[in-house]
Amino acid sequence: MPNRPSAFFNGFLWVRALLLCCVLTPAFADDVRIDPHADLLYRQAVKLMEETDNQYSTFNLKTSTTDQDLAQQGQAMGRTLAPAVGLLEKAVALDHPVARYRLALYYMTYLPASQIPAAACPLLQASLAQGFAPAALGVETWCSDYRHSSEFAKDLQNIPAMTNRYASYYPQPAVRLQCTREQPQGLAMQWGRQRDYQAEIYRLQGYNDLDQREYFWQKAVELNGCFAVRQHLLSLHH
Repeated sequence: MPNRPSAFFNGFLWVRALLLCCVLTPAFADDVRIDPHADLLYRQAVKLMEETDNQYSTFNLKTSTTDQDLAQQGQAMGRTLAPAVGLLEKAVALDHPVARYRLALYYMTYLPASQIPAAACPLLQASLAQGFAPAALGVETWCSDYRHSSEFAKDLQNIPAMTNRYASYYPQPAVRLQCTREQPQGLAMQWGRQRDYQAEIYRLQGYNDLDQREYFWQKAVELNGCFAVRQHLLSLHH
């Protein structure tokens, strides 16, 4: 996991997460309607995030940095990201599935590990229930109960039906993509195309369904060479 800023973000993000729990209303994938105003808010937030990424392209929190430096860096980054977070929250209140994922990703990056499940999992579950594939990766890491539920398996099955609806929202960032042609290196945020995330869905379905494992993993490899299952798939034939 990447290094995280100091406790500056704890109260700032935690209170917001609790408030957001009150406005999360999961929808079935075939009922998803993205509100135009919510979409405008989301895209404004993404633009601000891109500007922040450019501004902090050399920003790096190192374990050797003093607590005082960490606090100063966290405060500076928090001030820069706060407007984007606020826009994402407004989009989430209007049931925007992609905004839910990006806000959850923000929490997964900056909240202490002990606080991530409560803050991010309601967002991730709602986003995946609306058919947005990237949310499944956050679920895999942080949302154990939902990850092992029949509901999760059903939500994965709904992803292909939403392919066209979400095409314009890619590429999307993730803490770590498992389905790449080469083994992931380092801790930098990774960006995936829509087909990369569909490969991730097949990878997860293979873990969930032992009878169909080879079928799903073969589809993942066909899509983008999915490193995480390629060697396992070869071993099934030896």
